[in-house]
Amino acid sequence: MNWIWELTAPATEKVGAITKKSITMAKEITGFVKLQCKGGQANPAPPIGPALGSKGLNIMEFCKQFNARTQDKVGKVLPVLITVYSDKSFDFVIKTPPASVQLLEAAKLKGGSKEPNRSKVGKVTWAQVEAIAKDKMPDLNCFTVESAMKMVAGTARSMGITVEGVAPWEN
Repeated sequence: MNWIWELTAPATEKVGAITKKSITMAKEITGFVKLQCKGGQANPAPPIGPALGSKGLNIMEFCKQFNARTQDKVGKVLPVLITVYSDKSFDFVIKTPPASVQLLEAAKLKGGSKEPNRSKVGKVTWAQVEAIAKDKMPDLNCFTVESAMKMVAGTARSMGITVEGVAPWEN
């Protein structure tokens, strides 16, 4: 905490009294940590422990806060952006599950194709792509659902998942 010395002088006196006044400064950001954790299942084991320990953060405190905030999303993979401050405190933002994970769930697959251009491993419909795009909208850098659907369809294509039917904007 920084201190500032302030000279105060009442209107009737010629000599003022010196008082000490504290100034609260904005926290200084020292770094960011990006992780992908399963909701409600964060623990100090790798990869969380080493990533946070290297920044000097309280690992158990993060795990408790993360698990409390993700009780409704247990078992889902969630990206987390942790902001680290100079006083070793932190804030974190939980993002929506990755499109690739949501596509695997929609297609009921365990993994994508090893050769996406040659072998296709699953299928999803445009309705499923639209649902995933609407869910991902806050985290994507696009303004319309149509452009978000194109991004999700591109992710599906790169995983070896085909999108069945005609795109809604081509009708």
